[in-house]
Order: sequence, then C-alpha cells, then structure tokens
Amino acid sequence: MAKILILIATHLCSAPRPQKEADTLFLAGHDVTVRGCWFDRELVERDRILLTNKKWRFEPIIDFQPTTIAGRWRNWRVRIHSRITREKFKRFGIVSPELLGYGVKAMLRAAYKARADLTIVHSEGGLWVGDRLLDKGFRVGVDFEDWFSLDLLPEAQANRPLDKLKALERRLARDCSYCLTTSHALADAIASSNLAPKPTVVYNVFPWAEREQLDYQKRDRHNLKQPSLHWFSQTIGPGRGLETLFQALPKLTIPIEIHLRGNYPEHYRQCLEPFIPDEWRSRIFIHPTVPNGELLSRIAEHDIGLALECPDIPSRNFTITNKLFQYLQAGLAVIATDTAGQREIFSHSPGIGKLIPSNNPIALAQAIEELLQSPDNLAAAKTAALQAAEKEFCWEKQADYLLEAAEKALSQDCLSNTEAVI
Repeated sequence: MAKILILIATHLCSAPRPQKEADTLFLAGHDVTVRGCWFDRELVERDRILLTNKKWRFEPIIDFQPTTIAGRWRNWRVRIHSRITREKFKRFGIVSPELLGYGVKAMLRAAYKARADLTIVHSEGGLWVGDRLLDKGFRVGVDFEDWFSLDLLPEAQANRPLDKLKALERRLARDCSYCLTTSHALADAIASSNLAPKPTVVYNVFPWAEREQLDYQKRDRHNLKQPSLHWFSQTIGPGRGLETLFQALPKLTIPIEIHLRGNYPEHYRQCLEPFIPDEWRSRIFIHPTVPNGELLSRIAEHDIGLALECPDIPSRNFTITNKLFQYLQAGLAVIATDTAGQREIFSHSPGIGKLIPSNNPIALAQAIEELLQSPDNLAAAKTAALQAAEKEFCWEKQADYLLEAAEKALSQDCLSNTEAVI
C-alpha cells in the first residue's frame, strides 16, 4: 500500500477527475488523501455530501470562506497579496508563485508535511509545487487536464506568466513518473512540444453505474412537446461557442427550448445578452449548477447536448471536456465542433450525432434541424450515445490505464520520504 496525495486548487465537487482518481487508487489498496481549497459555503456543503460515501480523505489546505472574522481576514489578506503580485508582474515582469493560484505555498507546505509516496498535481499552481517537490527528490505525478500555458482567450492570457508556465509544463512532462492527460490529441501535442514521453491518456468519462441514480424527473423543461438542447459548464461566458448558438437560432424552423447551466456572472451576462435574438428570449433558460449527484439526471431530461468548443484556443482544441462524455452517459445526441479532441471521439462513434465546423451558425442550425426533422435520426443518435458510453467511454473501461500508470510510477526508484531533503 502506498501513501498518495492528490493536490487540487478548488472544491472537491468542482474536480470530478481527481474524485475518480482517488476512488480508483483507494480501491486498489492505497492510502489516499485529496487536498484542495474552500471558497464558497454552498460548495463546501456539496463537498461534505460527496464525502459521506468516500473512504479516502479530503482536507482543505486553506479555508477562504468569509464566514468568520478570521476567515474574512484571511480572505482579504490573500486577495490583496494576489493583487499586488499581479501588479508586480504587469509592471516589472516579476513572477511569483501566487500568480498561478491562491494558496500555492500552503499547498507546497502540505505536500512536504504529508511526505507521500506519490504526490499528484492537477492545477497551474500544482505545477509549481510539483517542480519544487522534484527538486527535493519526491516522486511526483501530474495530470494535464488542460494545456495550461495555451488555455483561455488571448485577452485573458495577456497578464499570465506564460514563459514560466511553459517551463513548468516542460519539467513535469519530462520528469514526472506519472503523467496523464485527457485525449490522444493532447497527449501527442504535449509530448511533441516538450520533447517528452507521451502522457497516459485517461478520458474524462464517468462510471456507467451512475445511471442507476437517474431520477427520471423533468425539472428543467417547460414545454415537453418541444425538443430541448442542453449546454453546461462551470461558467456561462464568452469563448465557449454560445455566441455561435445564439446566431444560429434565427435560422431554425423547428421550435425548441435551449437550456444553459452554469455560473453566470454579471460581466459575462453583459457580454452575451446582446447576441440573444429577442424572439428567442422566452425559450432560453438559465440554470444554476447542481450537486454532482443530480447533474446526470438534469442532463438526461434533454434531447441534444452541445459541445461547442473553440479550436483557436489550443487547450480547448486538443482536450475533450467533461460535458461531451456526460451527454453520452445521459443518452443525448451530441452536436460538437470539429476540434482535434472531439474528432477523436467521433472517429470511434460517428453515430452519436453531428460534428460541425466551429464558429459556423449555419452549420449548427443545419445539424440541429437534421437531427430533429426525423424522430428516427434523433432516436438512433441517442441509442448510439448510450452504447458508446457503456462499451467504451465509461470509467469502468478507463480506470485500468490510470492504475497501470500509478503502479509503474510507484515501482520506480525515488528518494524515500525520510531521505527527501526539505
């Protein structure tokens, strides 16, 4: 049995991939702890609900909830320090670990204290932690859930320490004994860019057994006589293909409902609202995020799932997001943009729906109508989606790849916990 520490930079409920990693490693007999950060009271409660059925541990590294005087002071102090750090980088090019996320130094201290046999990092801040741990002789793993240095829109990249991120990615891609990512397209790109071994591919799929938890209720839908399209993400905002969706709506001849789920900050609302046609506003419904155990049921209410990733963002082009696999698991037909990652899935299962060019409202409208004009076409795509999820794209089929990578890493020579110089 090995002692394994998984480091995330957020709430447990916002990190489905590390949850599955922890489940799999624990069931294989390892002592597993996940450590993250707490920011929001509602998400803390979701974390606690999740943990009721888990035998591995989750512990927050820092609790940023402003619910006590001490918490408000900690929250204020960290945010002020982060703002100063960003300003120093913007004005003078000074790179500090805090640029990569809240609490990264606390994350490193937690890793030093844990002295795990394998420490696995999942975030930008985790890259810095992993780099420092490698310097001290620790056995380190990394999961490139995204291509961090090539993520986000260009305007959001302007004040990010991209050179530092690239250097950290290169170090971890080359030197980590356990290296995962989300698609063969992204694995090949990371290996080529960093002159590193190809990471192990573990898709962002979900356990097929979770379908037993479906509640078969209709909580989102308003008019059950109309077909329904569903899109979700942690955040509703620009750069996620929604502008293209709104531009496609006036071209549709079939009445439908549009359901979007995610956090919808006011500044994003101001960006996206002008794209919504006035005549469609009564048929577009915005839903908040839901607890993990409810999400599959809410997706399964609908008919078509939209995965409108933008290929001009390299990370979005190469990865395959959670939403596509959750549409398959829920039995929805899928309309997806022709990114390298999503093309990888359609090459295995072309019958699940339609693959369309990105940023093309006409192609999107045509794909929607082709699926909805024929009930048989829609039913066939839904059936193909379920079959793909059950036979190939489920966690039961992917877990062994993760276990093989972990066992290989744990078998490699490394300084022991007591030998690692701190």
